[in-house]
Amino acid sequence: MRFKQRIKQRNYRKIRLIPFTSCISCIICCFGMVVSAYGQPFKSVEQLAERRVPWLAPHLDFKTLAVSNSHNDQPSEKVQDGFELSSKNGRIVISASSASAAAMGLNWYLKYYCHRSMSHLGDNLSPVKTLPMIQKVVKVNSPFKVRYALNYCTLNYTMSFYNWKDWQRELDWIALNGFNVMLMPVGIESVWQKTLQKSGFTEKEITAFIPGPAFTAWWLMGNLEGWGGPMSKAMIAGQANLAKKIIARMHTLGIQPAIQGFYGMVPTSLKEKWPAARVKVQGSWAGGFTRPDILLPQDSLFGQMAAIYYSELKKLYGSDIHYFAGDLFHEGGTAQGIDLAKTARLVQRTLDKYFPGATWVLQAWQSNPKKELLQGLDKKHVLILELLGEHTTGWDTRKGFEGTPFALCPVSNFGEKAGNFGRLGYFAKEIYMAQHSAYHKLMQGIGIMPEGIDNNPVVYDMVAETAWRQNQVDPKSWISGYIQYRYGVTSPDLEQAWQIFLQTVYDSARVSPDGPPESIFCSRPDTSINIPSTYGSLKRHYDTALFARGVALFAKAENLSSDLKYSQTYQTDKIDFIRQKNANTGLVLFAKMLSDLRHKDIAQFKESYARFRKALLSQNALLAKSKFFRLSRWIRQASNFGENAADKALAIKNAKQQISYWGPDNNPKTDLHDYANKEWAGLLSSLYLQRWDGFYKYQLARLEGNAIQKKPDYYQMEVNWANGKPIGGHE
Repeated sequence: MRFKQRIKQRNYRKIRLIPFTSCISCIICCFGMVVSAYGQPFKSVEQLAERRVPWLAPHLDFKTLAVSNSHNDQPSEKVQDGFELSSKNGRIVISASSASAAAMGLNWYLKYYCHRSMSHLGDNLSPVKTLPMIQKVVKVNSPFKVRYALNYCTLNYTMSFYNWKDWQRELDWIALNGFNVMLMPVGIESVWQKTLQKSGFTEKEITAFIPGPAFTAWWLMGNLEGWGGPMSKAMIAGQANLAKKIIARMHTLGIQPAIQGFYGMVPTSLKEKWPAARVKVQGSWAGGFTRPDILLPQDSLFGQMAAIYYSELKKLYGSDIHYFAGDLFHEGGTAQGIDLAKTARLVQRTLDKYFPGATWVLQAWQSNPKKELLQGLDKKHVLILELLGEHTTGWDTRKGFEGTPFALCPVSNFGEKAGNFGRLGYFAKEIYMAQHSAYHKLMQGIGIMPEGIDNNPVVYDMVAETAWRQNQVDPKSWISGYIQYRYGVTSPDLEQAWQIFLQTVYDSARVSPDGPPESIFCSRPDTSINIPSTYGSLKRHYDTALFARGVALFAKAENLSSDLKYSQTYQTDKIDFIRQKNANTGLVLFAKMLSDLRHKDIAQFKESYARFRKALLSQNALLAKSKFFRLSRWIRQASNFGENAADKALAIKNAKQQISYWGPDNNPKTDLHDYANKEWAGLLSSLYLQRWDGFYKYQLARLEGNAIQKKPDYYQMEVNWANGKPIGGHE
């Protein structure tokens, strides 16, 4: 079922623009400002308010605000961006130094005065009865130049099939949370298509390089090519048109796009066309995928292809681009025999030739970026994103990444897997330590880098807000405001429940950097399951009994507040917390089932599996109550992605492959299976249930002495499910 705010539909008055005289228009242009009839700058933020809070938009005035940081090196007093909130004549005045700051100012007023908010797991944006006035001017500044959003993987684990409506919402959320740089890899397929066409590649060779819509991220990171394809020309053109809209909207909202640069990644078929080219074969990646090759910039062909690439990129998306992403040797590959410093220097110089002064964005992940690579760069034009900033301290151990500007970014989620998780206290402390370290001048900002973002809104809210606070954030104090603006109300039960959550699922203990503990229901069945997915964990790092008490208090809160019964955000969180409690219980039920199996107690094994199966189906029924936890939502997005039957079928297949065996088709031992498992209604009751039923039948047959029963072939089950065939599957 879907929970909706019970509010009256109202017709809200929109601001009517009055034409300026040509003389006034000229004056405005001289000042580089576009204003409305009320003299308002930041028209894009005004339009954002009209989209999301039409009841508030007519009461807002926006003004420009000057901030200066030219002579201030003190970490606690840095000002890179800022806003002020005030009231005048019954109106809300937001003064800001940029469109990004203005949007954050709007969000600050919504959160801390109206007790309203927007998130990936529901909105609390209904009209307030009386518009709150601001009694004393509120001044908020950000000490960070860069407030960065999104991981390559977010593009696919959450956004593979986003349309323009979805992206408008996403960009509004990004803007409201003050992020001013965002990874924007949408539409790069078209750049590569045109680059390869002009480089003499055939259509067959091009489609063998470009992946399907659910696997773009790993292609751009140099991990694979062609998997999930071929993308049709219509699909590629559609993504390019979508990218143009996204980039245009980003510019108006003060969000700089970080676009994919040309760093030497080329199709493995290139060396067949140019056998003498200086190509470095990169071997294989996870799952057995063949990685694209690297064309070294010392080869003249590199310059030729880069010229085409950047030329086509400009034609498609313009030249107002100042950040470029792209990593050499991400998660493997080989740098043996390569002069890393020289290679990096030439890649950067090529970028600078076509986009002077642009910043090369690199991910600090595993051993990257290598020290030798950084030695060749003009570090003034480099930004390192420390992924997993809630666990790693490369900024410190590597002495500010050998003197390179950096930003701290938590990942917090892997594969968009379900799980309440986040190291709030630790990350807040780490930010403060970096700000006040010997490397504080190199610390350019903070960001969010989740592999999936439709989860744990508390994490993203706190990180975003941390970028606008001069002092260290204490989650235990901060959470009271969060409760108020997320649900619109507060209560002792909610407060106590959230304090328990901060001690358990959102605690600051040092744990393995695997993201949230996974659900046994989503695991490939076995008698010795340690991890559901190759890189995941079943281990709970917190007191599950204490967490269960927190869930009970949270659920109890709606008994004393009718508002919570109809609150989308509260009901969504309640389902999510109960889901986590049930997943924890599932581990206990699984352990009992294994014990009965080891003791060869047939009657008890039948009974314990029946309880486990019932719990799985109960979990399915719970999650079906929310649109945010249904398989059908993901499949519907994929179906709507294509414009014809063939494209729709490809998108749906991509969607199902990604969340089951991932790939490839020719490796039953792939270690990527279930990496993106989902505790979703519809998936639990289909693929996951049939896997567990297969396990039960096989184990029961063994206990009963039936040696004919074949062991389930889970890989084949998953492939069949992704291809829309009967699941079946036995070795």
